[in-house]
Amino acid sequence: MNSFNTQWLLSLPASSAARLNAGSKHRYENLFITSDPPGSQLGSGGGTAYLLFKAWQNSTKKKTSFESWIQTSRKLIIHGSGESRRLPAYAAEGKPLLPVPALRHDCGQYPDQTLLDLQIQAYDRLCSYASDNYRVMVSCGDVLMRFDHWLPQYPEADVLIFGLTAPPEEAEQHGVLVCTPDTAGNLMFFLQKPPSNQIRTLAKTYRYYLDTGVWLLSQRALSVLMKKCGWSKTENDFKNGVPKHYELYAKFGPALGLEPKENDPDIKQLTCAVVPLPSAHFYHFGTNRSVLASVSQLENPYINQRAFGHESMENRVSTIIQNSEVKCDLTEKHRYIWIENSSIPADWKLAERHVLTGVPPNNWNISLPPCTCLDFMPVMPAKKTKNSDNLLCIRFYGFDDSFRGACEAHGTAFLSRPLSEWIAARGLEWNIPGLSRNTDIQNATIFPVLKQSDITSDFLNWLFAIKPENNPKLRQVWLNAPRLSAKQLLQQADIERVAQQRLEHMAKDFSGMPQSRWIEKCTRLDLAKTAAMYTARNWSLPQTCNVKDISTVHDSMFRAAMAEPKKQEVKSHETEAFRRLRNLIVDQMALAPVSPAQNVIDDQIVWCRAPIRLDLAGGWSDTPPYCIEHGGRVVNVALNLNGQPPIQVFGRICKEPHILVRSIDLGLEDKIEKYDDLRQIGQLGSGFGIARAALALSGFDPRFHAKGGKTSLEKQLKSDFGGGLELSMLAAVPKGSGLGTSSILAATLFAAIGELSGLHWDTPDLFNRTLALEQILTAGGGWQDQVGGITGGLKLTETDPGITQKIIIRWLPDLFFSEEYSGTEILLYYTGITRVAHDILGEIVRGIFLNSSDHLNIIKEISLNALYCTDAIQRNDWNQLCEAIRRSWLLNQRLDKGTNPPQVQAILEKIKDYTAAAKLLGAGGGGYMLILAKDRNAGMQIKHILQANPPNKLARFVNTSLSAEGLNITRS
Repeated sequence: MNSFNTQWLLSLPASSAARLNAGSKHRYENLFITSDPPGSQLGSGGGTAYLLFKAWQNSTKKKTSFESWIQTSRKLIIHGSGESRRLPAYAAEGKPLLPVPALRHDCGQYPDQTLLDLQIQAYDRLCSYASDNYRVMVSCGDVLMRFDHWLPQYPEADVLIFGLTAPPEEAEQHGVLVCTPDTAGNLMFFLQKPPSNQIRTLAKTYRYYLDTGVWLLSQRALSVLMKKCGWSKTENDFKNGVPKHYELYAKFGPALGLEPKENDPDIKQLTCAVVPLPSAHFYHFGTNRSVLASVSQLENPYINQRAFGHESMENRVSTIIQNSEVKCDLTEKHRYIWIENSSIPADWKLAERHVLTGVPPNNWNISLPPCTCLDFMPVMPAKKTKNSDNLLCIRFYGFDDSFRGACEAHGTAFLSRPLSEWIAARGLEWNIPGLSRNTDIQNATIFPVLKQSDITSDFLNWLFAIKPENNPKLRQVWLNAPRLSAKQLLQQADIERVAQQRLEHMAKDFSGMPQSRWIEKCTRLDLAKTAAMYTARNWSLPQTCNVKDISTVHDSMFRAAMAEPKKQEVKSHETEAFRRLRNLIVDQMALAPVSPAQNVIDDQIVWCRAPIRLDLAGGWSDTPPYCIEHGGRVVNVALNLNGQPPIQVFGRICKEPHILVRSIDLGLEDKIEKYDDLRQIGQLGSGFGIARAALALSGFDPRFHAKGGKTSLEKQLKSDFGGGLELSMLAAVPKGSGLGTSSILAATLFAAIGELSGLHWDTPDLFNRTLALEQILTAGGGWQDQVGGITGGLKLTETDPGITQKIIIRWLPDLFFSEEYSGTEILLYYTGITRVAHDILGEIVRGIFLNSSDHLNIIKEISLNALYCTDAIQRNDWNQLCEAIRRSWLLNQRLDKGTNPPQVQAILEKIKDYTAAAKLLGAGGGGYMLILAKDRNAGMQIKHILQANPPNKLARFVNTSLSAEGLNITRS
């Protein structure tokens, strides 16, 4: 599943594509950018074919056939090279590059975030679970989908379309996918904008969904599409050098399905299925109105917005300002205003429904009527001069203008009124060059080009005033100035200067940012990308965070990222970040000190026993600081091995005033006689570090003792126990097993100490003290291990954000781990390969500290997979459970490429014909492997193959049985 790499193909307007291709390397390394041929009308199908053709040419120079090239990686296409008539401000850059402000509820955002960044995250997620059968994804550049639900399993087809549910009234404005009444999602036929009464009638027999415009195509389907666009396999080229005009949604779509509405023999042979996206949110960015509505809804996700297409702005949109300096008064009455990349002085008077972009620093006195938009676009002159960098095209237009229709037509709006009224109000005539009566308004040369120093307040007000003064001088300025049409501006816009102006605004915001603003920014931005921007632009660093919350952790790691290119102080900043996180968690234990004292008879022995845990889904979401900021969600199960709970601790009182700790499995013992002995904790795996840390957190260190302890450990033991303690530990599991041994042993040790000392800890206490213990040992692990072993059975465990993690456990039906499945369909195999989780944890936690969008998006998906797994178990769906395990394994490998080393993959290769799903347990890399066989006979074959050809002398199968009880505490 998803074994191919992904290449992004993006179409943009020519000037924007040229700038990005000529500049420094793209943000996305595997991104190809081009534009449609000049003057072409290829349609969505022809545009797809052309984009693929140009990417193939660019990557291989025709040394590899087109068909072979398609197989090298999955191609994800975003179309963004349209004329953008209803969103003029971003027509030249392309709608995918529309700036989107940092969203208050999202983490891992880029400081210069665009719509493209959000689209790539969304569409990459949709492709994550697509089989290798699907070679190409096609999507639109002016839409965005977001979905916080798990993704359903995809069926196999030649064409797979993602759909949304919607009422008939909304569906009649879009393409509608009519499917079979079952849940298989097979397409019956495709309709374009059917009336709502037809949809209601169809809904009595069929399921229907709206077409999102996001399609996955197999190689077979792509071959048909290329053929329709004039592709010749023998020539490896289009018959006329460029594709024919062909519409993917209007022509290809209606010919799909079991009962297609259009008859096309080539397309009819293709299978087509629909995947409905549950709880999906759809945002449109094709118009001024929809941009304001969509960004407002993204900033306020509490609004239940599932609408497809154009959402009303009423009562939902505030003023949105980014990359700008605004000094004029803005109040509640100034509604529906977008200000970007602009300097708005105090003398400007705004109303409502404005889009203001590219406004340079100025001293103009302007009064904008309602529904008036204003854009100052730098242009590239025909001949470069010393003053040409100051040339600006003044684009003024109405908020809802569509820039479509003949100039003289009454319905052709300009500044929200007929263009003919604007012409007459300024004493102009239709015989002006470029402004004939029958010219399409997109081609009308309306917008003057002037040097910035020649632009005056009077001239600007004359351009867009409802009733302008009769001023021949101003009229002559307009007549004498070079003028461009909206279409010409697409070609002559100086996108490089636009980008530079935007960076200058960002520099004012980011350089030397005060602590109050940086605290908020550093918890939301991708700090590695932010550090790279600071370094490249030589911005002064923001003020250091000196507050005791999670922002200080991010701040320290940001400074490590800043130092890294220069190799300066990287380690010290990283160490400080981990220290600050450790203190945040451990300090919670100091706020809940305890008073240990003898709670057993002198000759009694406390015996604590715990199972191991198998993590099925959600692991990594329980790891600080992720769980502290976002909450965690894990599905795991407690199991005994070979009939016994493998983690055991024995405790008793002894006469000598010391603490004697023994490891039965290691054959070692350690004597602790002083407080300083407890503080020699070291790191995870260094002797008795776990025991020392557990004893310290149990009140045998004065810091965690309710009364501050005594002057010595000896006096404390004599006073409170009349002697000392002996603790014997047994971990009958190999080190690096992936079964959560260290954390479960720590929690079991806490249980034994608590029972000996009368601390009366409940399971949440054991969970959180173990979490603190791992921080003390610099292990950095999460809470799922101790939860999985201490609490019995199969369960979903969740936490909300917060320093203190409050555990909520929901037990699940355990049929799949009963004797009926254990050892037959579900197998536990020890690979004999070990990999300690500490090193893996360190690197991934570093990514979480940096708010790495790659890390955070994968862990969020891991968390959602826990819900997908839960749903499978609750519905007793074996196939879905196997899919959940496959997804866990895939996501773990995406998070850490070392999770599946070659020697592990070799094991999987041996048994792949009989395996439904498999994953290494824990952090991966080695240890135990969970194998789900296709059926019982397949399980027998897997056992036979691996027992006959073990990868090493330690490898073996282990018998498991469900532990319904979890932690068990008894006294002699």
